[in-house]
Amino acid sequence: MIEEEDIDLLLNDMYDLYGYDFTRYSRASLKRRIVRLCSLDKFPSFAELRYRVRNDPSYLKRFVEEITVNVTEMFRDPAFYKSLREEVLPVLGTKPFIRIWHAGCSTGEEVYSMAILLKEANLLRRSLLYATDLNPSVLEKVRKGIFPLALMKQYSESYMASGGSKDFSSYYTAQYGQAKFDNELSEKIIISTHNLVSDSSFNEFDLILCRNVLIYFDKDLQDRVLKLFDASLGTLGYLALGTKETLKFSAVQHKFKQLNREKIWKKIM
Repeated sequence: MIEEEDIDLLLNDMYDLYGYDFTRYSRASLKRRIVRLCSLDKFPSFAELRYRVRNDPSYLKRFVEEITVNVTEMFRDPAFYKSLREEVLPVLGTKPFIRIWHAGCSTGEEVYSMAILLKEANLLRRSLLYATDLNPSVLEKVRKGIFPLALMKQYSESYMASGGSKDFSSYYTAQYGQAKFDNELSEKIIISTHNLVSDSSFNEFDLILCRNVLIYFDKDLQDRVLKLFDASLGTLGYLALGTKETLKFSAVQHKFKQLNREKIWKKIM
């Protein structure tokens, strides 16, 4: 059994020793992941987990990977991508240059999905996609653009449901059970670590996507992040969140208007 006081100690260690601040993550979700990690790695006690995190840099990397959420997929929620394709990109296409930020991008499947949308809208050439996450390990996967070949059938179906009309396999090369996506897509992606808990705005964007990340934060941190996105969006820019996320409780909600049933808002002031 892990007590709340144990989690407090571990979170204090993470901040004091490494600068990672997980104190405003949803406590219930965080506790589930720590309990799961103890079980997976067969720690006989919480004290031994804590000792390992404090003293083993290689295990710290695993700890951060496990307690941050890295579940994503290409063209997840096809109706959302269909809305981006039909309602958002035609507007962004009127701009001379397009900057898009994928905040908390995990392993980058959604970043590559967006790059494909831009290519099909003939906008990729004058776009930059900024892919950020606090976890350097997952960003290395974004940089490589290599995903399991076994998932391509599902991704192809989601791509078609989003309005895609090409042969999805034309975007990657299959080799040894892996799908390597074209360099034409990856060379437009700028990869950097960024911590939504503590880091500030670093550019002005036309579209920010942060999907299925806020659900793991408490309300105060969600509000802090939404203010960061507001400060990072140009006027009439777009903000896209996950299906269970909203900005209706936030101090910045009056600055945005929801575009449609999908979780896409347009900044109106």
